[in-house]
Amino acid sequence: MSRDAAQVASQVADAIVTAYAAEAKPPLTQELTARLRAVLTDALQNQAAEVAPSTTLDRLNAALDAFEADLRSVVGPRVAMLDDATGAVTLEHRSEAGHPLRAFGGQ
Repeated sequence: MSRDAAQVASQVADAIVTAYAAEAKPPLTQELTARLRAVLTDALQNQAAEVAPSTTLDRLNAALDAFEADLRSVVGPRVAMLDDATGAVTLEHRSEAGHPLRAFGGQ
C-alpha cells in the first residue's frame, strides 16, 4: 500500500472512530478508541488483499462487529455512507423493533 493510501486509510478510520465514539454506549476509553482506530485502519489497508470481493462499507462494518463482539459490552452505530472525495462519514444505529441495540445483553 502506498504512503498516500495508508494516510487516506488512517484519515477515514479517524473520522469513523470520532463519529462512532460519540454514539457508542457505554463511552469508549482512550485505550478502546486507539484499539478501534487500529482495527479500522487495518481493515481499510488490507482491503486490496482480500480474496472475496466486498464493499468498503461491508468490511468496515464487519470490523465494528468484531470489535464489539470481542468486548461484549459496547454497541454503536454502523457506517451507512462514506464519501471518498471528502472523507465524510455517516453512521446509523442498528435496531430491532425500531429500538437501537443496547450494550450489556442487547434487547
